[in-house]
Amino acid sequence: MNKGDALATIAVYSLKGGVGKTTFAVNLAWAAVRNSSRRTLLWDLDPQAAATWMLSADKSGRDEAQAIFSKDIDVRTLIRPSTVPGIDLIAADTSLRGLDRLFFDLGKKKRLARLIEGLEKDYDRIILDCPPGLTETSEQVLRAADVIVVPVIPSPLSQRALGEVARYLMQRGGSHPPILPVYSMVDRRRSLHRSAMEENPTWPVVPMASAVEQMASRRKPIGEFAPSSPAAQQFAKLWQAIEKKLAKR
Repeated sequence: MNKGDALATIAVYSLKGGVGKTTFAVNLAWAAVRNSSRRTLLWDLDPQAAATWMLSADKSGRDEAQAIFSKDIDVRTLIRPSTVPGIDLIAADTSLRGLDRLFFDLGKKKRLARLIEGLEKDYDRIILDCPPGLTETSEQVLRAADVIVVPVIPSPLSQRALGEVARYLMQRGGSHPPILPVYSMVDRRRSLHRSAMEENPTWPVVPMASAVEQMASRRKPIGEFAPSSPAAQQFAKLWQAIEKKLAKR
């Protein structure tokens, strides 16, 4: 097995909310399964639980998501099949609102990374849908991830937020996982968006599209209902870029 085939963790992360993190996480998990035949786990760490709402087949809402970090529980007990064949899910719930405090109290900087390591025989790719902000949870994510995908809306504020993430990683010192910024919700009719893309022409671009908006009503990845759409094609290209980065580890 080469390094690209070993377990890899892809974090979808941003300082800001509302940039399309869940859209990215769900569609990248789908691409991992359909395009690369990877055994894939989507781990929802955001207490807003948007990915869980979209893909969970279990509607009971047991408020147990935080317990795995604080108790001696096998992480596998929280894994459930999603509504999409091939994607397993660790659901989020309101208990994650206290996760930052829990991580602080535990004082275990690599708790998430250790839990992920325990799944290396079960999965090839783990996608983390992360809460926004620089928090104790984001510290855990940055220590666990092999690649950090950062959705960026083409605007000065969003690009400033990306700069803050980069500075934060530099201040932490040592090595850190590669950052892959991706323009999200792009409307090429807007001059602000066009100007931003001209500044960073090598960044992947996911357009604002009706297929993206339909995800919420259909509760499916775009590839399930609009596989030939521009958005689906862009997520496929993005996944290829991620796999290339992972192969270089």
